Amino acid sequence: MSWVSVLQQQKAIILDGALATELEARGARLDDALWSAKILLEQPAMIRRLHLDYFRAGADVATTASYQASFEGFRRRGLSHREARGLMQRSVELAKEARELFWAEPDNRAGRIYPLIAASVGPYGAFLADGSEYKGQYGLSIPQLMGWHRPRLEALLAAGPDLLACETIPCPEEAEALLRLLEEFPEARAWLSFSCRDGRRISQGERFGDVVNMVDGTGQVVAVGVNCTPPRYISPLLEEAAAETQKPLVAYPNSGERWDAARRCWIERERESGFGNLPLEWFARGARLIGGCCRTEVGDVRRMRTAVLEG
Repeated sequence: MSWVSVLQQQKAIILDGALATELEARGARLDDALWSAKILLEQPAMIRRLHLDYFRAGADVATTASYQASFEGFRRRGLSHREARGLMQRSVELAKEARELFWAEPDNRAGRIYPLIAASVGPYGAFLADGSEYKGQYGLSIPQLMGWHRPRLEALLAAGPDLLACETIPCPEEAEALLRLLEEFPEARAWLSFSCRDGRRISQGERFGDVVNMVDGTGQVVAVGVNCTPPRYISPLLEEAAAETQKPLVAYPNSGERWDAARRCWIERERESGFGNLPLEWFARGARLIGGCCRTEVGDVRRMRTAVLEG
């Protein structure tokens, strides 16, 4: 089932919530440059269980544990190219396995669509593991970024996800690299979502509306929007986006906390207490793919589904 047919059946697609930080809350140790990709190596069953829990909570999409998975990152851990490729593809397989477990339970099908699998394509900055996905300024050219992302896209697409989640993009250069790469895989579909520093600008500083406009004419991009950004900025960002595109908008903010890359921790005092009625506000501003990012939980997904689809 495609994203188009999903939106024909229900007015919005509910995404899942955090993967890495929720795994950590369940006891996984992520003090590693591989972050959640480390769990692909050590505890893959924990990832499958989390996907299943998100489906049961109301998510229509599982976003795979491949955000920080890269050939270079796995090579630093001593893995071969073949092993790294296998782990990236395993991230897709785990989400598919969770989907089949969910769908095999007859009670889960009532009022639900067959869930989708979105293969996470994290930014180059995630590989650097220094918070660069919230800064940009990589110092790499568009061809260099294409060369870095190309083998990841090929590996993930070969595993057969329904679409790619190109997420937490901090700069227009990386967006342009990904748009060009999609042309090399004409059957692929993706959403592009940016990390933003405030209600108007992406993390590197460019105007959000300008990068949305850049994406607007690309048929392979099914939705565009924002993720891993504090909830208080989402509504104005969606207003910026709606002025530049007719595409469905995607919004999955973090909990409002800030990642301190130097101390490798979240600044909890900045946490915003739940999303409340904000998902309805985001829907009114054009968001049709709505979920949560870092530090959001299974309960947040349940509340979002209730607010947007059942309220």
